[in-house]
Amino acid sequence: MRAIPSLKISISGVRGVVGESLTPALLTRFAQAFGTYIGGGRVVIGRDTRTSGEMVAQATIAGLVSSGCRIVDLGVCPTPTVQLLVRTLGARGGVAITASHNPSEWNALKFIGGDGLFLSAASGRELLDIYHQGDYTKVAGTEMRPVERRDVLDVHVAAVIAALGPLPASGPRLRVALDACNGAGSIVGPQLLAALGADVVTINVTPDGSFPRPAEPTPEALAQLSAAVRAHGCDIGFAQDMDADRLAVVSELGEPIGEELTLVLAMQQVLSKTPGPVVANLASTHALDDVAARFGVTVTRSRVGEANVTEVMRRVGAVIGGEGNGGVIYPRINFARDSLVGMGLILHRLAAAGRPLSALVGEIPVRAMIKQQLTCPSPRIAMVLQQARAEFAGMPIDLRDGVKVTTPDGWFLLRGSNTEPIMRLIVESPTPESAARLADRVRARFTEWAAGRTPSSA
Repeated sequence: MRAIPSLKISISGVRGVVGESLTPALLTRFAQAFGTYIGGGRVVIGRDTRTSGEMVAQATIAGLVSSGCRIVDLGVCPTPTVQLLVRTLGARGGVAITASHNPSEWNALKFIGGDGLFLSAASGRELLDIYHQGDYTKVAGTEMRPVERRDVLDVHVAAVIAALGPLPASGPRLRVALDACNGAGSIVGPQLLAALGADVVTINVTPDGSFPRPAEPTPEALAQLSAAVRAHGCDIGFAQDMDADRLAVVSELGEPIGEELTLVLAMQQVLSKTPGPVVANLASTHALDDVAARFGVTVTRSRVGEANVTEVMRRVGAVIGGEGNGGVIYPRINFARDSLVGMGLILHRLAAAGRPLSALVGEIPVRAMIKQQLTCPSPRIAMVLQQARAEFAGMPIDLRDGVKVTTPDGWFLLRGSNTEPIMRLIVESPTPESAARLADRVRARFTEWAAGRTPSSA
């Protein structure tokens, strides 16, 4: 098996290991390509707290300015803040400098269109064509403008408060623990919680780029937050990733509820006020469908990826959407995965219910989910998907993003990676035992498919 590459170029941007494959020269060329693609004009940039962020920002600014762009540098801020300011300022585009949940040695450029959304697949391909052709717009020094630097965290907080309002003053004040992973939410997260009217207990809110835990806020990484919730008698705990677009939740018992339920809780609050269409990706929990049905609405599924979710949300006029990785998209505030919006919605849900979070979670239909990565040589991924499609042909199948099969025991989704020699398997079933059986069944078939052998039956 070939090694996992340390540089990953795709329609969603470029990411790599700094000092190994992600070099200043490459960053500048990509920024030049983006400046050429949008035709110059105002561009908003922001970054997370990684120690490589300043270098990446300077190389990106150089490429953008050289291609005729005027830069608004937000400094350290959440990725959704960059998206919000692109729209607020009427900019031509934006660049979020973050490797999100990747380890500290990684960094990345994520490109944002003038609508504040990440580039669609078609737009991403156009940008890649420009990058590979290398024919970039170049302006004279007399046409270049100084970089404008802004501190806009208060703008983001104000947008959330304006839409949701503060928490009710009549009930007891909620006590909230926040673990920002020393990332981009370290400053603005506590500001928002205080503005909502909550008492705040913070851990890991020093924005120095250190990683006190794995950047992806999985249940296994939340032991410190769980301990803080219990020690301080908090009503809820929140954990952000490095660029503060995703949100994980811990109950008042100090138990992680799972990222899949972040969107479910936020959706409940929105639908209780404004019932309407909901959009989630194919890999997100079907508990969303169960809860949406209580409000008389349905969930429309999209391909995996924020750009795909927002594209479908716009088409169907969704009131809320997102992904089961803790990504909440509430277009009334910000058409982006936004942990600040997620915190606001869930706290309002908790305050309105007047019951502990564990009780609210207990009212959500129980489902068990398993997520795994399976090694598979890249040339065999297409063949594996073809075999899966053939062997499960007698069951309901969705082929929009890999192969998703609905079985009597639940469902599974098998997707190939565009950048790594792996496939991702997601299984959901009513119980942990039935989920494990379904996962074992698919993995057994996968072993045969990946080896080029065809099992006799599914």
